[in-house]
Amino acid sequence: MAEAVIERALAHCSESFITATGPGGQNVNKVATAVQLRVSVYALRLSPEAFERFKTLAGSRMTSAGEIVLTARRFRTQEANRADARERLIALLREAMTLPEKRAKSRLNRVGKVQRLAGKKIRSSVKAGRGKVRLD
Repeated sequence: MAEAVIERALAHCSESFITATGPGGQNVNKVATAVQLRVSVYALRLSPEAFERFKTLAGSRMTSAGEIVLTARRFRTQEANRADARERLIALLREAMTLPEKRAKSRLNRVGKVQRLAGKKIRSSVKAGRGKVRLD
């Protein structure tokens, strides 16, 4: 299932190249090496649970129109930045598709419950003794 969504995402993504900041000297001002990757979330056809997790993980990278915008400018070449943007998209999708582990309810036996309540009573008496001293 996850592989099909990833294939669909890579098929529907559009890339545009923009000028980047950072290392590269004067070449940075002349060559558009940064990649801006855009994918419509609705084209991915995620399950409702995965969609909610994806929306949470994407945060401000998701536009109000339902597009994910990833900007990759870590490297000096377009090819490396393209690969980086695609890897980040795939990692985001994989994380959204994995289900969180169910929390196992803790089980407490009768003896443990009695000990816990006895400890609470002791703490209560200690705290009750901290009040103002009355000279009656």
